[in-house]
Amino acid sequence: MSAFVDAFWQIAALIRKELLAIVKDPASRVILFAPALMQALLFGYGATYDLTNVPYAVLDQSRGAASVELLARLDGTGVFHRVATLASPRQIANVIDANDALMVLSIPSDFENLLATGQQAPVQVILDGRNSSTAGAAAGYVGSIVTDYNNERSGAGGVTIERRAWYNPNLESRWNLMPAMIAALSMLQTLLLAALSVAREREQGTFDQLLVTPLTPMQILIGKALPSILIGLIQSTIIFLVIRFWFQIPMNGSVWLMYGGLLMFNCAAVGIGLSISALSLSMQQAMLYAFLLIMPLMLLSGLLTPVRNMPAILQLATYVNPLRFGVSIVRRVYLEGAGLADVAVDFIPLLAVAAVTMPLSAWLFRNRLA
Repeated sequence: MSAFVDAFWQIAALIRKELLAIVKDPASRVILFAPALMQALLFGYGATYDLTNVPYAVLDQSRGAASVELLARLDGTGVFHRVATLASPRQIANVIDANDALMVLSIPSDFENLLATGQQAPVQVILDGRNSSTAGAAAGYVGSIVTDYNNERSGAGGVTIERRAWYNPNLESRWNLMPAMIAALSMLQTLLLAALSVAREREQGTFDQLLVTPLTPMQILIGKALPSILIGLIQSTIIFLVIRFWFQIPMNGSVWLMYGGLLMFNCAAVGIGLSISALSLSMQQAMLYAFLLIMPLMLLSGLLTPVRNMPAILQLATYVNPLRFGVSIVRRVYLEGAGLADVAVDFIPLLAVAAVTMPLSAWLFRNRLA
């Protein structure tokens, strides 16, 4: 029993030493917490695919009541903002090429007459394909406005489609992206912090002193891992508070379950970071390895593109990516209100990654660095 107590206090002393080394440095304090807050705000406002401002130009060759009504519907959405009224088709290329307008709506001269005689009246929509996602969304929005316009003009009944979006009723891209940031943004610095922990001490010449202490490699591992895990959870908390109370995205699931997933996710991420740190001979090497690894982890996480849309070989590669399952747990618990039975399968790969990388780090401490 006394041996266990001694080991506990030895690890606690190492954890205290690691936290003091981080917190006492003013630059480290700013780097650890300010970027998490800034990135949460930037992603919330900047990284959104919602259609909020579409500058467009009009070439109305009809100038009748029908075209005026159609354009009034477009202007009344608050999304489309008219920046130019063209007088000739030759002006269309100029406004598109100059990025003055994302879209040009061209109404033919016989538009009014065709509608009056019950015929189909074509309206041409010219889009700037350089921004394909926004252009596609704008085209779909225009299509829905034209459909509503046609239905009201005909006055006839028919089949209607009612849409209902679960977990995100307004289909705001922010709701899908921001909860995933709770895991993704904290991983960036947690992985880097863990990767630099041993490499920093090697450069400073203090790791050799640590190796001759009574601490075992496993105790050193725990003492190095827990501060990084704690900081990762604090950063996740900062991002969570910004999402919940600043952007007011409602949470439907259990906070405790989400933090349980984040704890397991941070253990896996820190295990990878400590393995990188043990393999690196300098801080520059550790930073290089960490940055080389972060981008594939982000791309293969399902953060921006669904994993099911990836090639089969890449889908297999995502099983060793802890961020994929961290993002899945946070999204499902936060938005869907998923319970433990629903996300338990996502804990297994995280546990497997942590079970491999943590002992690997301890082995590297003992065999490579000693």
